[in-house]
Amino acid sequence: MKKSVGVFLTILVLASGACLAKESAISLLWPQDKPALKLTFGKFQQIAVLAGQSTFVCDVVVENLTDKLVPHASFTVYGTDKNNVRIGEGLLIISDLNPQQQVKARLQFTSVGVPTSLTLSAKKDMLLAPGAKTIPLRVLSVPPGTKLKVDGQDAGTTPVIVKLTIGSHNLDLTKEGYAPGTTPIEITPDELPGGSITVELGGLSRDTVELRDGTVLLGDVLSMSLTSVVVSVEGKEQTLERNQVKKMMLVERQVTQQPVVTQPAPAETQLKH
Repeated sequence: MKKSVGVFLTILVLASGACLAKESAISLLWPQDKPALKLTFGKFQQIAVLAGQSTFVCDVVVENLTDKLVPHASFTVYGTDKNNVRIGEGLLIISDLNPQQQVKARLQFTSVGVPTSLTLSAKKDMLLAPGAKTIPLRVLSVPPGTKLKVDGQDAGTTPVIVKLTIGSHNLDLTKEGYAPGTTPIEITPDELPGGSITVELGGLSRDTVELRDGTVLLGDVLSMSLTSVVVSVEGKEQTLERNQVKKMMLVERQVTQQPVVTQPAPAETQLKH
């Protein structure tokens, strides 16, 4: 099946003066010059706090303002503080939105503070030809909660339902502390809805050391002190200052003690006279 490629768009829309802490809804139009979609964000609810980062969720009502089908739209939602500094982001994906139709979606948003405004950035997606057939597929993972990319594009966190066109696709799954998983999948024209696929991620075999400059080292952490970390990467030891290290993930290792083998004492030789 042939696919039509739409123009790559990157359009920012600013919700001026909107605060996530407020209970009033936040409405954004995309694009601003000739709006095709209206996105209304409900109340953001904080569901978790980890390492200084807060996770929020909210319901988003997306309305198609045109008389044409919107087959697929992906937005990165950015949050900024009162100084217009970006402090958080989330991913919103919409599929098969009919003319003048409204659909409710759930957005998960991670931030290091409470944003005072929102911006939208349309992702560089391939737009499907109008009427292109899509098949919903439920993607599961072991463990759950892995980040999924379909053909290089973010598609949410497992378990998640994605809509795939007829043809070949690649699924990439990643989760901190586990080895990444990749699997190809073929969607045939006679594929029935309701299918699912489960991808199991393997554990990392080496320690992971992430530095503050973004560098990631895979190796074996040999020792740690208040001032330094010694890590062996491909057989070469490196000594890092503790201030260079952003975080470490250490692989659990089983230490097996070799049993002590006691050699039997030599038998006494009896001499016959």
